[in-house]
Formats: sequence, C-alpha cells, structure tokens
Amino acid sequence: MSHLTHADVGGQPGHGAVVPEPEGELFHADWEPRALALTLAAGATGAWNIDMSRAARESLPDYAALSYYEIWIHALQRLLAERGMVGRDEVDAARMLHAPVPVRRVLHADAVGAALAAGSPTARAASSAARFAVGERVRTRREPVMHHTRLPGYARGKLGVVERLHGAHVFADAHAQGAGEQPQWLYTVVFDARELWGADAADGLKVSVDAWDAYLEPA
Repeated sequence: MSHLTHADVGGQPGHGAVVPEPEGELFHADWEPRALALTLAAGATGAWNIDMSRAARESLPDYAALSYYEIWIHALQRLLAERGMVGRDEVDAARMLHAPVPVRRVLHADAVGAALAAGSPTARAASSAARFAVGERVRTRREPVMHHTRLPGYARGKLGVVERLHGAHVFADAHAQGAGEQPQWLYTVVFDARELWGADAADGLKVSVDAWDAYLEPA
C-alpha cells in the first residue's frame, strides 16, 4: 500500500471550494442507505477492524472519482474479496454463487441501534507516562511510511504545540495492518497554518491534528 493515501488531500490545490450541505441531509440516492447498512453489517462480523476499513477506502486508486458511498462500497468489495467472503463472479452476477464463509458474529436488525450507540471505543490503559506535556513544542515525523497512516502528509516534519492529552488509544497505523492494537499516547497538536502551507495561508488560522506518540519528536 502506498504511503500516500487519500487521507492526505488536505491543503492540496485544485479540489475546489468546500460546499456545505444542508444540516441533516444524509443521503443523495436511494441506494446509499443500503451501502451504509451493508458496510455496518459486514464490519460487525469481525472479519476486519475499523482501521482496516479506513485504509481500504483511502487507498482506492480511483478514490477521487468516486462519491462518498461509492468509496464505501468499493472498499467493502475489496475487504470481502481479500478474505474470500465474496467472489468476483458474485459481484458481477449481483447474487450469491458460492456457499457463505462462516463469520464470528452477525448483526441482527434489532441490535443495530445498541451497536451504533456503543460504538468502538479506542481508549486503553496507558503503560507509561506521556512523553509530552501541554504547551510543549513538538515536531511531527518527517519520513513517509509505506503503509496507511493517520498522519496527514501536509503535517509531516512540521512544528506544533501540544494542546491536549487524550490518554492511550489504539494505534491506528498498526491496527490497520493487522499488527494488533499497540496502544500509545494520543495528543492534540496545534499548528499555525503558515507552518503547514507557507505565507499564503490565512493570517491567524490554526489547525489541530490528533497525533499518536509515534508521530512526534521533541522540537
């Protein structure tokens, strides 16, 4: 998987203005609620975790040409195919052609509300003290990584200030690779926009990034 994923589009020119949608407008086509339901039901089987799902979406080669829920469906097809849960011939035929693969869990309709309310908490007990304190200057990791990461490309190698400590959380980079949770401290780091994008950035603009300990080094 390329180290440059579509989580990195922030700050890039050429994407046009952000157009806010009406509050509460959730779907734009009749098939989109079904895409959401399929993704939730498949994820609830436990065949992959939420970070694997994000990695599958953000590394799609045709990401930029797809709508929001098209991205979800294309990533879902990838995840199912990689685990032998759906065949290419079944996708083409739009129906089941092979015996289903056993799964660990099934999300039944009457349990959806409770499952969504519970979510998937990522906070874990810290095994060590935090390396950085509120108000401390830090620099983000410069070097790219050859896998999915939650550190935006535009924030690499940049100076910021720790604004908040969130305790230890599942490390998304490792979790997405199937390498376990590897929990570590998570911080909110605030950057001056000019540090990220140069003199053309709006004066006084600040950008906050939630960054795991592995992303940071002392300034």
